[in-house]
Amino acid sequence: MKFSSFVYKRPDLEQLKGRLQELVSRLKTARNSVQAREVVDEINKIREDFSTAFVICSIRYCMNTKDEFYKKEKDFFDSATPVVEGLSTDYYRALLQSPFREDLEKIYGKQLFNIATLAIKTFKPEILEDLIEENKLSTEYSDLVSSAQIDFEGKKLTLPQLRAYMLSEKREIRKAAAEAIYSFFAAKEESSDQIYDKLVRLRTKIAHKLGYGSFTQLAYDRLTRSDYDAKMVEKLRKAVKKYIVPVVGKLREKQAVLLGVEKLKYYDLSVLLKEGNPKPRGDEDQIVAKAKQMYEEMSSETNEFFNFMLNNELLDLKSREGKYPGGFCNFIPEYKAPFIFANFNGTEHDVEVLTHEAGHAFQVFRSRNYEVPEYHWPTLEACEIHSMSMEFFAWPWMEYFYEDEADKARLVHLWGAINFIPYGTAVDEFQHRVYENPDLTPRERRSLWREVEKIYMPEVDYDGNKFLENGGRWHQQMHIFESPFYYIDYVLAQICAFQFWAKSRKERDVFRDYVKLCDMGGSLPFTELLKVANLSSPFEEKTIEFVAGEVSRWIDSHQ
Repeated sequence: MKFSSFVYKRPDLEQLKGRLQELVSRLKTARNSVQAREVVDEINKIREDFSTAFVICSIRYCMNTKDEFYKKEKDFFDSATPVVEGLSTDYYRALLQSPFREDLEKIYGKQLFNIATLAIKTFKPEILEDLIEENKLSTEYSDLVSSAQIDFEGKKLTLPQLRAYMLSEKREIRKAAAEAIYSFFAAKEESSDQIYDKLVRLRTKIAHKLGYGSFTQLAYDRLTRSDYDAKMVEKLRKAVKKYIVPVVGKLREKQAVLLGVEKLKYYDLSVLLKEGNPKPRGDEDQIVAKAKQMYEEMSSETNEFFNFMLNNELLDLKSREGKYPGGFCNFIPEYKAPFIFANFNGTEHDVEVLTHEAGHAFQVFRSRNYEVPEYHWPTLEACEIHSMSMEFFAWPWMEYFYEDEADKARLVHLWGAINFIPYGTAVDEFQHRVYENPDLTPRERRSLWREVEKIYMPEVDYDGNKFLENGGRWHQQMHIFESPFYYIDYVLAQICAFQFWAKSRKERDVFRDYVKLCDMGGSLPFTELLKVANLSSPFEEKTIEFVAGEVSRWIDSHQ
């Protein structure tokens, strides 16, 4: 069935509440593991139905944030989702307390019980209204960013459309585009600061109500990080400072030489070649056609997957007015269907975002038949391994997209990936320090960002841009507002993806390990999934040292 025919119906929240409460009571009074399993399966069906409606609504809202119907439906889910989360917590509690837990663990696996343990720590009925308010504030921020219609060269452009100009080979165009983007955020500075200030204080209040010392550990538990903690992430950040920050600093010097500029400015950072980064040949339809050919040749598994996506119109890739500016993959349980959402803008971003989101979609397609909803996706850092690694597994087919500039495209991709690591790590340290000090004023938070930025990206020159020099760059990072502490997941995953890249140059069957990883879905925690895929832990200093050396040597020999 094509996505346009997927049926949306708002769930009857009162009916759903009554049914779930009845089933949780039955789970508590089950006389044997067979009865308990029957109840768990019924509960999962109801949760999957709710999730299906929520995801269809969310996608259609993102396709057109001005659609009044889906805007109202999203408002409904902003209020309803925390209610269902509370009911799910009651289910998790009954599951953990079941006298048949040992039998149920054998049926469903231990990871479900890890997730349940963390879930009951992160919810109490007294925080329900706070969670609703948190959702509303996040929506307020996404509406603010989605509203951008910026005048540039006689056109009104969205943020993704305007960012394409920041990749121009002409420095004056890059500068003008950057100034236009940050002028928009500067004009919204007070609004963004107020939204974030409310979010920080609200999240801290929620954490205190739940018995946490600060929001930080609550955020880790929300993200179901059952096998690593903030100290391990701090160790990762130290290794990034030691091994990757110096490598990126040297690469920035090379970049300035390649671009023919005396000193890199902030609007130069995304362009690595003087003639400009290579652009894929062809429009959206042609890129998708080439991707179809690539996935048919890559493996039988990817062939089945990508044709399923095309046949069911499960991709929305064109940028347009009113469309949510990000890129993501979602999963619609009832239809066992992934959905890829992006904003193509005519740059190398188009191939990267398509292969990235296809990595997510391929994984959830492979694990779509898990009976446990929690296993459709793993935790977020593991999810990003699938996406970032798929970008590298596409390398042998770069000629399809870039023709005679394929080698340049590979160079730009790898170079851009290593350049990202310090920024991604800075976002994480910033968030840790913000929630350690929740009473900072908005101005103090911006000063804090600038301080952290100088540690990880000392080479960045904002060329007198007041908004950026005053610490406003993070206002554009949606994850900080909407998904606190998520961003380090990209760093963890990129370190793992670099390993797949390094292995693929020497070993023939690395893709088998990748498929095996995707097949596991979320049935294991992060560090256990690494073992399945034969990957070294990014929390080990030697892993960061290895990656930094491999990537820098390859770039040195290919530019």
